[in-house]
Amino acid sequence: MTISRRTARRSVQILGVAAASTALAVSAAGSALACTITEFSAEAKCEGGKGSIVVTDKDRFGTAATITVYLKSPAGSETPVGQPLVVKGSAEGTTVTFNENWAPKAEYRIHVSAGPNGQILDKDINPNLTTPAEGCSKSSPSPSATPSASTPASASPTPSATGSSSAPAGTPSNAPSPAAGSSNLAETGANSNTGLIAGVAGALVVVGGGAVFYGMRRRGANSGR
Repeated sequence: MTISRRTARRSVQILGVAAASTALAVSAAGSALACTITEFSAEAKCEGGKGSIVVTDKDRFGTAATITVYLKSPAGSETPVGQPLVVKGSAEGTTVTFNENWAPKAEYRIHVSAGPNGQILDKDINPNLTTPAEGCSKSSPSPSATPSASTPASASPTPSATGSSSAPAGTPSNAPSPAAGSSNLAETGANSNTGLIAGVAGALVVVGGGAVFYGMRRRGANSGR
């Protein structure tokens, strides 16, 4: 049994359509896994008295996404905040910052778009961002609350200091002065070599006496002969 040319062509067409459908399905599944709205978050911050809106992308595949921020008015109208910013996420989180001096309890809508014409992602971060009840610029303290400058201490001496002040230089003191030369005498006695000299003199006397005694005895012996 042979297969006709028409049947073979039809089979090829069917296989081609199936392959294309499979490729689109795989691509869509991969895009869905690569970037989802749950990977985006927004926060109102203050730094140096200035406000900002920080959007964090934790898409570990790093899919490029465009972030647009809108300020919602109580009447329902929206005003864009700055220009749209592109972010490529990471597992640790990649941030983009919109400089915005937000007011307390203001509402912002943050839109995320990824892929050509938003084919991968085209959603808002839900819920909308509501800023804190206290703004970045805090009111300055009232004059009564401002601590006053300390008054410098008076230069006049206190009574206790006056009473305990020492006598001026040159005023004679009532304490008896030491006798003149007492300090030199004490030092001379402490530093003299009197004991050593006396000892040497005594030794010389003993030696001289012995020499005299020996000489007299020898002279007597010679006389007896």
